[in-house]
Amino acid sequence: MAQAIASNTSGKMARLHDSHLFQAWLVLTLSIVFGACLAAVHINFSGLIAANKLNESLERIPGLIWSGEKSVNPVEKGEPVEIAPGRITVTKQDRTVFYPVFQVTHKGEVAGWVIKAAGQGYSGRIELLIGLNPGGDTMNGLFVLEQTETPGLGNKVTFPAWLDQFTGQKTDNPLVVVKGESPKPGAIDAITGATISSRSVVNIINRTIEETRGLLASDHIQFIRNR
Repeated sequence: MAQAIASNTSGKMARLHDSHLFQAWLVLTLSIVFGACLAAVHINFSGLIAANKLNESLERIPGLIWSGEKSVNPVEKGEPVEIAPGRITVTKQDRTVFYPVFQVTHKGEVAGWVIKAAGQGYSGRIELLIGLNPGGDTMNGLFVLEQTETPGLGNKVTFPAWLDQFTGQKTDNPLVVVKGESPKPGAIDAITGATISSRSVVNIINRTIEETRGLLASDHIQFIRNR
């Protein structure tokens, strides 16, 4: 009798062990399958995503040069504007950074520049479009192209009311995040409850402007010509 009970108990333990082992292998297999599927989706759609992002950038660029004012935006008045994409290569001590840049021309003259920049936010990657005047010494506008910040808090970096603070800011000194409105030049009022997201945007801008300073000229930019 005791032998039968021991045998039954041993069998249950073996089945339990096998069940746990099977479940572990099942979880591992499903993880691999789902990972492969996600990778395939990313590969297949990455080109489409990039194209959509470029189209959105091109649509936003005139508003970043003319501060979104329809009365002065030549695109809103039906006038032709040329947008020439290119890139700036910045070589630092142990790294090389490529900044996508757009030269905006109207009536044969450079109306301004838009630099695409990215960096780490609180929750993930933040991508910006930074509009600058022809001399690169004043910000004409700012647009958040991509972000995954906390809804209701960090994602307020996309709100026009917050982005409007950057229009007209000078680039000769770094921007500074403050809590509450401040008359200090370069002061950016932090979003309540999202100071890290606010600082992330400002840090991306400061780094980009510092690294591209003096390079916003045709002889420093590798333009992408249509074939």
